[in-house]
Amino acid sequence: MSRNTYGLVAAALAIGLIASACNSSPNSATTTTSQATATQLQSLIPTPANTQRTDGPTSIPDKGIHMHFLVNGSATDVLDAYKTALEGKRWAVTVVASGGWGGAGGATYTGTQGDTYGVFSGGGSGSTTDVSACAWPSKPANPNCGGGARQ
Repeated sequence: MSRNTYGLVAAALAIGLIASACNSSPNSATTTTSQATATQLQSLIPTPANTQRTDGPTSIPDKGIHMHFLVNGSATDVLDAYKTALEGKRWAVTVVASGGWGGAGGATYTGTQGDTYGVFSGGGSGSTTDVSACAWPSKPANPNCGGGARQ
């Protein structure tokens, strides 16, 4: 085929795609993923092993939820295990920051599960660790998990 023929084919395809998009009905076979509810989001957040107290869920901006866990155990052990628990719930986890020494330390993870977005952070020293977990139906413009007031 000549260059002109390729150009005409490309133009015809583009016009066809535009026309089909304009003529699609709201009840077409194409579906959109519905956003997760607070209950569904909560079910995606694992409770850390050895949790002594759970606070939440509480609502946060952009239809998200926040949960706080007070966990028995050193920060490095708790947060390493929590990352494994997130992966067990099928989160694709990214380590944003982590560090520690002698059982004290902290970490922040982000995660996705389909459109669902989460921020998981924690830290402590000694034998207790705070873990803060937030999840949204989709990534918000400002994914601030903050944690709010500890109860």
